[in-house]
Amino acid sequence: MADLAFGVFVPQGWKMELASIDDPQDKWAKAVEIALLAEELGYDSLWWYDHFHNVPKPAHETVFECWTTVAAISQRTSRIRLGQMVGCNGYRNPALLAKITSTVDVISGGRLDWGIGAGWYDNEFKGYGYEFPAPKVRIAMLREAVEIVKAMWTEPDVSYDGEHYQLSRAQCDPKPVQSPHPPILIGGGGEQLTLRVVARHATHSNFGGKPDEWAHKAEVLKGHCAAVGRDYDEITKTWSPEVFMRETEAEVTAAGTRSFVGEPAESWAAGNLVGTPEQVIEKIQTYVALGCAGFIPWCSDYPGTESMHLLAEQVIPALR
Repeated sequence: MADLAFGVFVPQGWKMELASIDDPQDKWAKAVEIALLAEELGYDSLWWYDHFHNVPKPAHETVFECWTTVAAISQRTSRIRLGQMVGCNGYRNPALLAKITSTVDVISGGRLDWGIGAGWYDNEFKGYGYEFPAPKVRIAMLREAVEIVKAMWTEPDVSYDGEHYQLSRAQCDPKPVQSPHPPILIGGGGEQLTLRVVARHATHSNFGGKPDEWAHKAEVLKGHCAAVGRDYDEITKTWSPEVFMRETEAEVTAAGTRSFVGEPAESWAAGNLVGTPEQVIEKIQTYVALGCAGFIPWCSDYPGTESMHLLAEQVIPALR
């Protein structure tokens, strides 16, 4: 299992995890502190959500914007990779996104993992004045956007005449540091649309679910890869659950559910990395056996760091 990669989300407020801290500058200081701790603890990557409003409902609570946060943290870290789980295609023109991502890759010394998806949070689309087309259209836009960004990363001038986007000799300089280009993680498990885009364009794919659900998505992706002539094993499959760990089962039980949407404790624990270090290791091994090679958890005890420490100090070493 030496090739397993472990990332961790940085608290940015989306799930109300910074609400116990009053001052926005203190919230930011906590986010930076935890990002630096992740690098110190040996995590492979840091991840951010791309959202504007809180969940489960907008609450006027701080949510730090994804790309400005990634850029800022890139200047405070030196080794750890920087990803988005996932960027929302509908929030930025793809040509602008090519410029943003190439800039981040350069200023970070080639540490960008580009995460992108079609978007789903209609409250934000409406709130910020973005059109919220049907899923089929959003995924078609995602496909065109990935094609545009890849072209702008690698070609001197890009003209593109798609159904949803048109460019005329767009330039993107500087190009990304990474060759041939940064990793592309496409999120979402839509079986007939999203995973078809993954099969054609992604280097990494992230989908959720309990083991049987995750395995089903993987099989669907394998079928799409066969249909387009892509080697399924070229795509790294990842999982991004929530994680809550304590040293003893009694402590885990006493904590109850930490689900941000109020899911009952038993079902929440079953679908996430919840338990003692030994129990979490067993859960991870189940997904590894299915072909999962990357784990990107969100710590349900933020702004505390006990789960983050236990994962880095007891779980990851046991799996490598």
